[in-house]
Amino acid sequence: MSDFDWAPLWLTFKLALTTACFLLIIGVPIAGWLAHSKNRAKFLVETLVTLPLFLPPSVLGFYLLLLLSPQHGIGAFLAEYFDITLVFSFPGLVVGSIISSMPFMVNPLYAALSQFPTGLKEVSYGFGKSKLYTFFRIELMGVKPALLTGGLMAFAHTIGEFGLVMMIGGNIPGKTRVASIAIYDQVELLNYADAHVYAGVLCAVSFSVVLLIHLLRRQSLKVLP
Repeated sequence: MSDFDWAPLWLTFKLALTTACFLLIIGVPIAGWLAHSKNRAKFLVETLVTLPLFLPPSVLGFYLLLLLSPQHGIGAFLAEYFDITLVFSFPGLVVGSIISSMPFMVNPLYAALSQFPTGLKEVSYGFGKSKLYTFFRIELMGVKPALLTGGLMAFAHTIGEFGLVMMIGGNIPGKTRVASIAIYDQVELLNYADAHVYAGVLCAVSFSVVLLIHLLRRQSLKVLP
């Protein structure tokens, strides 16, 4: 074990935590808009948010690779005007993971906000509180289990990504080589001992996260019957 490379595990958890934090910032306003908006085009946003659940990760990764490439689309714009290259880099993995894990953050929160008691919001408005105050201080606090569940689901999903991160980031040691890719490499080398360590750590963390999610769901059922 003295020669074991822990970097892929560290990079995996760094990526998962970074993705979950960004999704808490991005996913909350999206879920809030979906829960309150009466815009006829809302179903298009719902579809786009949910689409990564049904696309093969390699397909999503392929189109993100083209979109973020310095020769195409957004990637060309960033490379020319800001000298930023996202493909085969950690920031590129973060962008791809945010898009891939978006439904795991948004959907639970959207469902909880849609079921939030209208009466509680009306009481807040009656005390002269703004919609923004009511959303962040009343609604979000009332659906805190769903908020935490979304963040945990995004974290758990990110640590298991393979096809997407391979397409966008490749397999660069210390830079984009996450644990799922390291497992594949070790199996190819018939080094099952190291593969067991990577897989065992991911299994243990995933089990702990899923267990916590179920505990949070039980709590949410008590809070919002």
